[in-house]
Amino acid sequence: MKKTNAARLLDSHKIPYELIPYQVEETDLGAQHVADQLHEDIRQVFKTLVLQGDRSRYFVCVIPGAEEVDLKKAAKVSGNKKCDLIPQKELLPLTGYIRGGCSPIGMKKAFPTYLHESAMLFDHIFVSAGVRGLQFKIAPQDLVQITHATLCSLTN
Repeated sequence: MKKTNAARLLDSHKIPYELIPYQVEETDLGAQHVADQLHEDIRQVFKTLVLQGDRSRYFVCVIPGAEEVDLKKAAKVSGNKKCDLIPQKELLPLTGYIRGGCSPIGMKKAFPTYLHESAMLFDHIFVSAGVRGLQFKIAPQDLVQITHATLCSLTN
């Protein structure tokens, strides 16, 4: 299994993780598919969303896979009046990642990151390792450490 840039970044910071492969379904890149493939609780499979605010520009929200981001909450925690998801075509040039393989770790630039507080209920969570078909199994406090994430409520 080839290491991703995100995995090399975790290695360089001596942060423990496991790389967990799963079968990609091009027609279903959703977190529920990932959870089903991993035989894990959807509440522990987190998705990475990139948003743009009217004041702070770009920021990242990492939320439970079955949830939708509450744009009002996301705007408030990020210091914006309003925000929205970036258009899909901007994801790769901005982050270096594609849809279905966007990791909160190792983006081209370090963006403010907000992690849904429910992550702390678990010993480990799953987030993209930077490519489709590969997830990190990582302790939530280690994800907070490497991304400098703020814990908050981001969903309804």
